[in-house]
Amino acid sequence: MTANAPTTTALYDIPGPKAQARHRLYGVGASLLILALLGWLVYLLVDTGQFEAAKWAPFQYKGIQELLLRGLGNTLKAFAIAAVLSLLLGCLLAVGRLSEHRVLRWVSTLVVEFFRAMPVLVMIFFVFVALEVQPLPALVTGLTLYNGSVLAEVFRSGVNSVDRGQREAAYALGMRKTQVMTYVLAPQAARAMLPSIISQLVVALKDTSLGFLITYEEFLHAGKLIASNLDYDLPFIPVVMVISPIYIGMCMLLSWFAGWVARRQRRNPKTEAIDVTPAGPGPLLPGEAPPTADRP
Repeated sequence: MTANAPTTTALYDIPGPKAQARHRLYGVGASLLILALLGWLVYLLVDTGQFEAAKWAPFQYKGIQELLLRGLGNTLKAFAIAAVLSLLLGCLLAVGRLSEHRVLRWVSTLVVEFFRAMPVLVMIFFVFVALEVQPLPALVTGLTLYNGSVLAEVFRSGVNSVDRGQREAAYALGMRKTQVMTYVLAPQAARAMLPSIISQLVVALKDTSLGFLITYEEFLHAGKLIASNLDYDLPFIPVVMVISPIYIGMCMLLSWFAGWVARRQRRNPKTEAIDVTPAGPGPLLPGEAPPTADRP
């Protein structure tokens, strides 16, 4: 075997020079294809006049800017309330599913499975129409029931993913179940659960756009109102190009916040490794001679 020959592993073969060149060719081809697709989309937008100044001039009006800001504020308000309530409901249902009491465990399982299977829009419409609730509480209720049920499974799976020995060691020290869950299992499961929790919160943020179907004046409803009152030809591309990046930016900001929290946890002194003093000679026993240097 020559020195320049590629090494192998148990899972895959390290690509050789020909394979690496082939992979670079694939990458260049894919990049050109994506650039061509983006160029085609820009051409369609320009060809249909979507970048004309007349279609973007209304966004300079103060009234339209205030309408968008008010819709964005309503979206964030609905998301904040639904996120907090979903986390609380998820914790409550997860505790019920992990309970040793069979009745409580069955009831929690039934609630979780029912609301996980129920479409969010159906729950929102049911609360809004059948129960005659105002748009904001109806939207928050639907989002809370669905996302709380999903988060309950995330919490339960995260706690169960902790090594069983951690639980047994805590019980051996005389800790109660509540103490084991609070001080041993939950902190260790938090890191594993964090990506799934943030992903579900992003889903909740995007689902706030369903509020426009029940006349809740959120961000998408504001964009729809602007598009329907302006002299636009279908589709309303300028409105979409204003609203979509803001939604994407909010989701990316939420993901960045999750990464920041994860980095803070890794730098936490409680979770960092402790420096151990190197081993040295211990105290001499009575009548023992001091150690001598090793003979050559």
